[in-house]
Amino acid sequence: MRVLLIEDNGRLAALLVAGLERRGFHCDHAETLTTATEAVVAQVHDVLIVDRGLPDGDGIAWLRDIRRQGHMQPALILTARDALEDRITGLDAGADDYVVKPAEVDEIAARIRALMRRPGPRAQTELRFGPLLVDSARRRTLCAGQAIDLSRRETDLLELLLRQAGAVVRRESIESALYSFAEPVTPNAVEATVSRLRRKLEDAGARGMLHTVRGVGYMLREPIA
Repeated sequence: MRVLLIEDNGRLAALLVAGLERRGFHCDHAETLTTATEAVVAQVHDVLIVDRGLPDGDGIAWLRDIRRQGHMQPALILTARDALEDRITGLDAGADDYVVKPAEVDEIAARIRALMRRPGPRAQTELRFGPLLVDSARRRTLCAGQAIDLSRRETDLLELLLRQAGAVVRRESIESALYSFAEPVTPNAVEATVSRLRRKLEDAGARGMLHTVRGVGYMLREPIA
């Protein structure tokens, strides 16, 4: 799952990003609402974590604006403002949850998972195709019921391919999904991750499922009998 954290406190943001990534989330960070708007337009995020007092405006007003523009991904307000009227204002503006600082990373991660389980136009957390199953909430991957030991990036790649199984996923889309804005990406990084994932799938019995479409990208097909 990909999270956008909108927080202007650099130290707090660094701790949250590191903590969420250790728990299996990809986390992009924006220090201002201007940067956050650019991020929402440029990249699909599964969940938004929004502070209120940003240098260029109020996070709740920003959330209300992007809701009007059709950006309906779950949003969690994370703020020091704990008054009842603040909570009501945030939820009425389109937030799905409201958490008061300070909050433990484990609680924030659990609330993100809970948001993703809610009914409605949310991303599925359990994906199946052929013998493969990825449970993104529990960070586990199975092939014919047997666990496969994948790295976080390999799991994210497989999840992306499963969501579009049978269709080609362009290399540029994979790179955008696997790496946050601040991460350096080497020229062969995607190819190396694909190669490792393919080898592990084949060792687990999912032979011939991960295909390269040269010059375009990669796709998952039904396994070879």
